[in-house]
Amino acid sequence: MAEDAGKRPKTATTAQWLVLLASAALEAVWAVALDESRGFTVLPPTVVFCVAVALSMVGLGYAMVGIPVSVAYAVWTGLGAALTVGASMLMGREDPSPLKLLFLAGIVGCVIGLKFAKGPAPAPPTPKTTRPARG
Repeated sequence: MAEDAGKRPKTATTAQWLVLLASAALEAVWAVALDESRGFTVLPPTVVFCVAVALSMVGLGYAMVGIPVSVAYAVWTGLGAALTVGASMLMGREDPSPLKLLFLAGIVGCVIGLKFAKGPAPAPPTPKTTRPARG
């Protein structure tokens, strides 16, 4: 790893954000497939799990090239969790309630806020001092 790699601010592309969103959706896919696999005893959902988890991780890794890990991971887990709960509700496995829906909206709202939040401005470079020549 380059010595100054962590010091430079990352600049994300639209593609990295879109891949991160797709990766979060794949997190929900693999979570549901994991449940459906019944401990990896049912083959089709086990295959879906393996493919979705691999693609989800690759997508997260790609997104982190331009998006700081603190933001990318929060978006990935937050949206993945919200989509997983939403899928469970749509499949009738979990009952929706006003509070659950409110908290899911809060997760999504916070994730959107992370996209637009700016960190502190970088410190100005310090001038290099030179030693006087000996004569």
